[in-house]
Amino acid sequence: MPNYKIIGGDQKQYGPVTAEELRQWIAEGRLSGESLVLTQDGGTWQHLSTLPEFADALRSQVGAPPVVGRTISADQILTREPELRIGECLGAGWKFFASDAAFVFAAVLVVGVLNLVMAFTPFIGGMVHLLFSGVLVGGLYLACLRRMRGEPAAVGDVFAGFKLCFVQLMLAGSLTTILTQIGFLFCIVPGIFLTVVWVFALPLVADNRLEFWSAMELSRKVVTRVWFKMFWLLVIVFLPVIAFNVFSGIKTGTMLYGMWEEAHFDVMRLLEIFKQHTAELVAAGVKLALVGQAVLIVNMLFAVGALMHAYENLFGPRKP
Repeated sequence: MPNYKIIGGDQKQYGPVTAEELRQWIAEGRLSGESLVLTQDGGTWQHLSTLPEFADALRSQVGAPPVVGRTISADQILTREPELRIGECLGAGWKFFASDAAFVFAAVLVVGVLNLVMAFTPFIGGMVHLLFSGVLVGGLYLACLRRMRGEPAAVGDVFAGFKLCFVQLMLAGSLTTILTQIGFLFCIVPGIFLTVVWVFALPLVADNRLEFWSAMELSRKVVTRVWFKMFWLLVIVFLPVIAFNVFSGIKTGTMLYGMWEEAHFDVMRLLEIFKQHTAELVAAGVKLALVGQAVLIVNMLFAVGALMHAYENLFGPRKP
């Protein structure tokens, strides 16, 4: 039985492995037609799509195959000077939405509504949202990238992450969320830093099939070199969300301080007042959360194009 060596999405060599193992990796989305393979006979590395014994397995993959020549290695990305053009990214965000509004609206709405449903599912909502939100958002990024590149992609492709790289997207999404929240909990600055440097972890997993840690590390290494530009791009892109969160924080703080005054700054009386106003506090919190999610969905109509253009600036092939 012939054995093969393969270059994975993390640019590491694996093998020798059997043809059946390669077909399994193709089905899991870990390999594509552009993955490099070396047969037992030796010779030169070649694209997996050139080997006829894997044609059926490659045709069964969900979504379109990558455009030839688009994928570049992590080493190539790290050795070149990163380019991030904020104005160009902002313009691309509006242009992408204006030129493909029906697709962007439907794709963002599907992901936004599903995230909302998961977040508000009683008892298990928080855990479900933590595990699956990254898979959905990664699928959204991949579908939008394909449309921006002129490749075929439908609204249903936002679910491609569940077939192509489910485990890696789940790990990347949940781990970055947990670590950034810890950063915000202990000190705001680390949380902001991690939010910025890991912003491209999900698209790197979905687009390049990197393992979750490789994607997080590559995103961190590249974005760190243009951190302030990326920070300001995110601030501008998500200004409506940031403004609403500030408003929400002020409103919540004002309500709590009013109760603190009503209790005459007595902790025991404050606890009694909390009990009396529990329903009011819960209703206000749910209302703010729902409005916040609506603001995020509307904001993403523009943000997804701007972010994916920035991704192409930093991780895509350069024009000659």
